Amino acid sequence: MGKRLKMATIGGGSSYTPELVEGLIKRYHELPVGELWLVDIPEGKEKLEIVGALAKRMVEKAGVPIEIHLTLDRRRALEGADFVTTQFRVGGLEARAKDERIPLKYGVIGQETNGPGGLFKGLRTIPVILDIIRDMEELCPDAWLINFTNPAGMVTEAVLRYTKQEKVVGLCNVPIGMRMGVAKLLGVDADRVHIDFAGLNHMVFGLHVYLDGVRVTEKVIDLLAHPDRSGVTMKNIVDLGWEPDFLKGLKVLPCPYHRYYYQTDKMLAEELEAAKTKGTRAEVVQQLEKELFELYKDPNLAIKPPQLEQRGGAYYSDAACSLISSIYNDKRDIQPVNTRNNGAIASIPPESAVEVNCVITKDGPKPIAVGDLPVAVRGLVQQIKSFERVAAEAAVTGDYQTALVAMTINPLVPSDTIAKQMLDEMLEAHKEHLPQFFNFPPKEVSYF
Repeated sequence: MGKRLKMATIGGGSSYTPELVEGLIKRYHELPVGELWLVDIPEGKEKLEIVGALAKRMVEKAGVPIEIHLTLDRRRALEGADFVTTQFRVGGLEARAKDERIPLKYGVIGQETNGPGGLFKGLRTIPVILDIIRDMEELCPDAWLINFTNPAGMVTEAVLRYTKQEKVVGLCNVPIGMRMGVAKLLGVDADRVHIDFAGLNHMVFGLHVYLDGVRVTEKVIDLLAHPDRSGVTMKNIVDLGWEPDFLKGLKVLPCPYHRYYYQTDKMLAEELEAAKTKGTRAEVVQQLEKELFELYKDPNLAIKPPQLEQRGGAYYSDAACSLISSIYNDKRDIQPVNTRNNGAIASIPPESAVEVNCVITKDGPKPIAVGDLPVAVRGLVQQIKSFERVAAEAAVTGDYQTALVAMTINPLVPSDTIAKQMLDEMLEAHKEHLPQFFNFPPKEVSYF
């Protein structure tokens, strides 16, 4: 089989890790990972040990020769790695809860990757990703970085603009979830469905939908618009349906996250009500996490439990394994990923990160040109790209005014005054994880 690969996963104590291990087991015949290093920090040691023990049981049950290593030493894990995956959350779910609750006080949607919450997740995350890349340049300069830490598009944008790391791919489960949802609408197996994806992370559109190679876009939109049909949605985003005439007029397939922009009032009302009753999504997930880790502790459990799909990130890790295998084996199959645009979408700068279908080769993703986006969706995509670029600059520089501009130009924020009020409160709330804004040494980050 040749060389056995070394893979390092930053944020190894994540509840998603069992899905990653399952994906590696399923593909061992084509992706010979000999060492999987799960990395966390002292705060995450208990979760790392629980997940690591489950991973070892899974590998043993499957009978594949993958060595599972647990470590709190990131540099040791990175040394000589062939692939590095990143799946961490700076500040943990407590930070996410602040991102969700604080904007609601100002009548603004509080969400993990959209609006003010997305900005602050990026401000906390990007410096850590850049620090990991500095280690990679020294310890594994030929390794591929596969990032599914959110906000994946903004993170990929920052890596492409502020580092020399060319071997980077951002990954999201939204396009896969959309394809699965369309297959369900059509009542067919997902492998018969193909969608031409183009846009940005959490701002991606299905331009054309095909069933067995025949275009069925209008049929799918009609099905999606029907009031008795369940939509193409996700566990973590409430399905409020769509105005049928709007969808038919749009003529392309929106992703679940578009609800925040096209149904802002409804989504805000839903979040305000949830915050009063069951809690924000972060608070719900905290309970889900407790239940998952109790399951993971069971010494008789040696598979990925089905309850993990309730976590909202279904298909993430499986998509990562599929991507890594395609790069390693030069498969030249088509997958939607976050990568450098290189002219694939005409109305986005060529050097910027986009989410688009790519041919996956041993040299990385090759974006498939789609030309320009339809005029009906082009402006919103460009506005979010401006937000991502300015936010990435703020994350790198720690410049207050740049962060304020990023906050204000996000379409979910109603004014510069409210933007400033939220920015000030959120900076103070996240102070320990934003050293670039306060001129003190960075604290070691928590991975989930």
